[in-house]
Amino acid sequence: MAIQKFEDIIAWKKAQDLAVEVYALFSKSKDYGFRDQICRASVSISNNIAEGFDRSSHADFKRFLYIALASCSEVKSMLYLAERLDYVNSEKATVLKDKCTETSKIITGFIKALN
Repeated sequence: MAIQKFEDIIAWKKAQDLAVEVYALFSKSKDYGFRDQICRASVSISNNIAEGFDRSSHADFKRFLYIALASCSEVKSMLYLAERLDYVNSEKATVLKDKCTETSKIITGFIKALN
């Protein structure tokens, strides 16, 4: 059965969940530059999946999936930094980094399926 809408894509759902958690975790951060960057990157994951889904070709969709994958790596990298800066405790950082890894694996599988 083919996916009919982007809301059915598991990677999109996981990315949305990740963005909600990132926003909740950093919403009170006074490091506005850091907060803005990690929140924007987290939102970029699901937005690029959605935008790519409505493109006219598999090649376009894959390009946007690669952008989503890169945004996921950006969020993960920033979580390492957040941990080093003591913006987040190690346990929470690990949970979110694991969610980034899981989302990345799903996106990568989706890219392979489109090949």
